[in-house]
Amino acid sequence: MSKQIIGLTGGIATGKSTVANYLATAYSLPIFDADIYARDAVSVDSPILQAIAQRYGEQILLADNSLNRPKLGEIIFNNQGERTWVENLIHPYVRDRFLCAITENSKILVFVVPLLFEAQMTDLVTEIWVVSCSEQQQLARLMQRNNLTLEQAQARIHSQMPITEKAARADIVLDNNSTKDILLKQVDLALPINNKQNDRNQNDKITPN
Repeated sequence: MSKQIIGLTGGIATGKSTVANYLATAYSLPIFDADIYARDAVSVDSPILQAIAQRYGEQILLADNSLNRPKLGEIIFNNQGERTWVENLIHPYVRDRFLCAITENSKILVFVVPLLFEAQMTDLVTEIWVVSCSEQQQLARLMQRNNLTLEQAQARIHSQMPITEKAARADIVLDNNSTKDILLKQVDLALPINNKQNDRNQNDKITPN
């Protein structure tokens, strides 16, 4: 595949959005986000949302007939069978959207896929970047960001593949245990554009005999 497709993944609240936003703003790379596609999949009156409502009843809908996300979260993050059932509805939709994105006229694409491994979408990308941090930092960030209890945050983290396992399967691991600046410097070094530019800079320094 001549097109370079970066599969950006990691655990929940490890810093994927920070990296994706930087790639978009600093390098103008097109970003395609599985979370956005997943929200589209359950939009009001969509077949997938209708199937979810049939399974869980009207309690799963808000007054405007949109999905009650906190309520669904209570169900699927405490029951692996139900989580699998919902994911089996949503993942094929998300996959189809990514397949459409591959046709975009850009040499480098970024697919942000939190469940890249779990949803078996690694075949869609040419290289895998994992944003990693300690579980302690992950818990703290998630609890603060989503206003969750410790138990709720742990349930969400443990519903995903362990970050150490994801890192072991990555082409690039971005360590987000320190500052944002240090994280973004790692992105600069990992990006193929920069590597090629660095090679050119080194060649420019060579003085012909």
